[in-house]
Amino acid sequence: MTSQAPMTSTERRRSILYIVIALILAVALGGGLVKVGAGFAARNSNGITVTGSAKTSATADNVVWTLNVSLTRQTVAEAVTKVGNDVAAVTKYLTDGGIPADALTLGSVSTYANEQWVNGNNTGKILNYRASRDVVLRTKDVQLVAKLSQGIGTIMQQGVTVNNYGPQYYISTLPAMRPKLLEAAMKDAKIRAEAITKAVGGKVGAVQDVKAGVFQVTTPDSTMTQDTGAYDTSSIEKTVTSTVSVTFSVK
Repeated sequence: MTSQAPMTSTERRRSILYIVIALILAVALGGGLVKVGAGFAARNSNGITVTGSAKTSATADNVVWTLNVSLTRQTVAEAVTKVGNDVAAVTKYLTDGGIPADALTLGSVSTYANEQWVNGNNTGKILNYRASRDVVLRTKDVQLVAKLSQGIGTIMQQGVTVNNYGPQYYISTLPAMRPKLLEAAMKDAKIRAEAITKAVGGKVGAVQDVKAGVFQVTTPDSTMTQDTGAYDTSSIEKTVTSTVSVTFSVK
């Protein structure tokens, strides 16, 4: 039977070092597990977070319509003269259609030369001149503007050069609608939270946190949303939607 040789002082110190390291690791691991468990408990104590929404119909009561007359002629004088004539024709069309003259704003006339470029190099030759001017209409008579926008083609058929980008319809009552929609969205959030907690035998407690989302103004029945909030201006009839994210405690 063989006997084990006694450890040298160096081996004893090494063994003690290994034991100390093992103890440190055990303590660290135990502490880490405690912290992980505490993290899950804290997360569970935050309650339940749900999103509530509310929507309503709205009718635009303001409209802005920008008509741009832009054309090209061989000389500056010809371009500016033609722009002036076409702007006068557009103005007459609108006022004859029932728009007050003070509802129209005429922009300044802008001109620039179209220069010739060959192989990416400017030859210094002027090909022609472009002139343009805006006619901006602002009114609350959205129905009249809708009608006039559909008939603008009649003056185009007469040789009037006008770019029509369509009227933009806005809701002036949106600030007054926001508080009511947020209140309705909060009620919807609570109903959803109650439905979820009831299914697992719980009850909804106090509100812990609320975050209001952006408002979405869209065409009726649209599903379009944007992170910064959508605002459709192409339609007179609109749908306004609000959302809130609410955290409730759970009993």
